[in-house]
Amino acid sequence: MTVPSNESVPTLAGLRGLPDARQQALGYADTLREILQQPATWRATAGSQGAAFRAVFDRTMAARPAQLAITGSGSSVYVGEALAPVLQAECWIPARAIPAGDLLTHRAGALPGPNGLLISIARSGDSPESVGAVDAVLAHAPGWRHLVITCNANGRLATRYANEPRVDVVVLDPRTNDRSLVMTSSFTNMLLAGSALGTTSPADGAAALVERVFDVYADALAALAASERDTAVYLGSAGAYGAARESALKMLEMSGGDTVTLAETFLGFRHGPMAWLNRGGVLVAYLSGDAGVRAYETDLLRELNGKDLAPVRIVVGEDIDPALVGTRGLALDLPGLYALPSAQQLLVHTVVGQLFAFFRCLQLGHRPDTPSEGVLTRVVGEFTLHGGDAA
Repeated sequence: MTVPSNESVPTLAGLRGLPDARQQALGYADTLREILQQPATWRATAGSQGAAFRAVFDRTMAARPAQLAITGSGSSVYVGEALAPVLQAECWIPARAIPAGDLLTHRAGALPGPNGLLISIARSGDSPESVGAVDAVLAHAPGWRHLVITCNANGRLATRYANEPRVDVVVLDPRTNDRSLVMTSSFTNMLLAGSALGTTSPADGAAALVERVFDVYADALAALAASERDTAVYLGSAGAYGAARESALKMLEMSGGDTVTLAETFLGFRHGPMAWLNRGGVLVAYLSGDAGVRAYETDLLRELNGKDLAPVRIVVGEDIDPALVGTRGLALDLPGLYALPSAQQLLVHTVVGQLFAFFRCLQLGHRPDTPSEGVLTRVVGEFTLHGGDAA
């Protein structure tokens, strides 16, 4: 079943207004609810629940780990890519993201030293490599302590190590354990929770800005998604590159592979990936809150103007020069964005990517709650874990 033809360019209000049974039948009820619940869940994660996590985080960081390694699989490792530059800058501790699969297959070459803090990010906590990676590091790298941030109190990562003193576990609000196949509110809430290892700030400002995105820009994103676009490229710098990677994955998953995606850094884009623009499509740019970084980013967008490339753009930032948006693009101008803590700016970028992918999915006649049925599953199924550890 697809969105009815008279709703071929659906509005957010129209989609929200349908009865729940109709939303379920159209296959988007869970995904839409989970995207829209983010402002409320962020306030909880950074508020009363965050206060409860504080004691765990303070105890974990009191020993001043030599390094931070953030691990996960799929979207969860992109949480790590977004989070690592933020934590390194705020804590002055070397931080990097490591895919859980690399810890299984190349642990000796992946772990950056004999001791540190391994932060496991996992919505369900049940994927085989997430559990296997923690098991392997516990067994073979005893100098590492562990912190699990998960959305599922009943998952294996949350329950398996109850008697292991080297492992601490933080379980987020049950609402963030997304029922949809695609991770949305789980992604941003785990990113927000992890950022509290550096600094703790209320999330009211980020929540208000995303509510503005819903109110002011959602229908314009739906209209762009309704155009014939079979490619999309996402650009971000430092932590925003993690948000760009997650946005690219979201579009690929939710379009069932019909929209092919690429994520790059602004400065990396000139070194070959710019050839991607010969395919046409949409360019999504997440502008940095740092003026010095943003100067590099806007230079690139002006260079594209000079080459008559990427006329269709979605640019997310504050006080955006209209010349940066291309001839048929959309500026999401969000006053106050750059005053937010760095990690919370990434939450806003990520939600824009989620909404764009959601509308593209509907436009293609797919079901956002279960895209690519028969190919993807909400939790990766069991597979054999082997004992190899190449350098």
